Amino acid sequence: MSLEDFRRATRAWLEENCPTSMRTPMVQDEIVWGGRNAQYKNPDSQLWLESMAAKGWTCPTWPAEYGGGGLGKDEALILSQELARINARPPLTSFGISMLGPVLLEYGNPEQQAEHIPAIVRGEIRWCQGYSEPGSGSDLASLSTRAELRGDHYCINGSKVWTSYADRADWIFCLVRTDFDVPKHSGISFILFDMASEGVSTRPIQLISGQSPFCETFCEDVKVPARNLVGRVNEGWSIAKRLLQHERTMISSFGLASGQSDRGGTTSTVSSVEGAAMHYRGDKDRLSDPVLRDEIARFKIDSEAFALTSQRSREETKQSQGPNATSSMLKNYGCELNKRRYELLLKALGSQSLGWEGDGFADEELQVTREWLRSKANSIEGGTYEVQLNVIAKRVLGLPEIPAMNKKMNNK
Repeated sequence: MSLEDFRRATRAWLEENCPTSMRTPMVQDEIVWGGRNAQYKNPDSQLWLESMAAKGWTCPTWPAEYGGGGLGKDEALILSQELARINARPPLTSFGISMLGPVLLEYGNPEQQAEHIPAIVRGEIRWCQGYSEPGSGSDLASLSTRAELRGDHYCINGSKVWTSYADRADWIFCLVRTDFDVPKHSGISFILFDMASEGVSTRPIQLISGQSPFCETFCEDVKVPARNLVGRVNEGWSIAKRLLQHERTMISSFGLASGQSDRGGTTSTVSSVEGAAMHYRGDKDRLSDPVLRDEIARFKIDSEAFALTSQRSREETKQSQGPNATSSMLKNYGCELNKRRYELLLKALGSQSLGWEGDGFADEELQVTREWLRSKANSIEGGTYEVQLNVIAKRVLGLPEIPAMNKKMNNK
């Protein structure tokens, strides 16, 4: 089939199968996460997920043998363009899609791929990420959650923190220490287990925004089948770094002009900075505040440039084998752009951005204020801003590490 024919067929299928309500801006309580306990406030959300999953278009470029769409990069680009043309909502928001699935396709064995990839495509399992620990944040490799091999299973003890939606997740992809007698990067393994396993518990963490999307996660003598280890024992750090590249690419999307995301992106009707400014500071045809108008114009130009750069990076990634260190560049810039967007939204709302609760403030105004606070964490999650600068210096710019520079200085 030619690309022109594929576009026509895709457009016709979307017109027939995408419900009208799925062609409207996403609202927070209608985001579809899937999972064993999935609930759908809007029945069309479930219908849209099932239709897209049946085509494999929740993961359009993943192998068809595992339920993916099996599309090439040009076909996938056409699909994304046609979805954007009708303003279609994402059928599924999933850490399985944005983080775990790609590394399973790269590092998982055939049995693990056959077990987990189709379920990710269909949204049957909701995943969470077990990386950070109370004493291991930026220095992630210092983690101490222990996994001891006992026959055909591992016994896991320890705790994780900032585990997004752990209290709602079905399974977790987790970093554990399997060897304490080797350098810290060398004794880490990557393992998967069911959150319903005996000994697993979670405790939500309330944020300054008033929300609790993060949790503490505790493991006490949790038995995990040894077959759930991904890759080789003690070689999980390579997988962990690869997954972080995918995560940083996902987080960088916060900076896109649409602003719609599951972490730090508003889904209210004032998500457009320009639209909010015209409503609160001008009228439908112009914006009365020239300074704010200039700031918005600069922001829109930067947003468009970032979107084009992100698109180019995705195309280059498809031609290579997965994301690379440029994901750190995109992550840093995208997060700063997202925080800048919220600062502009607050300026646009003026005194209406000062509310926290009570009469006199619309729900969407209160939501923007809370998400402005939430956006401050963008530069921390997925690796801090400073960590990304180190990655960029080493992997992109090829700059020498400080110890090497000191050694050279001492030899002079």
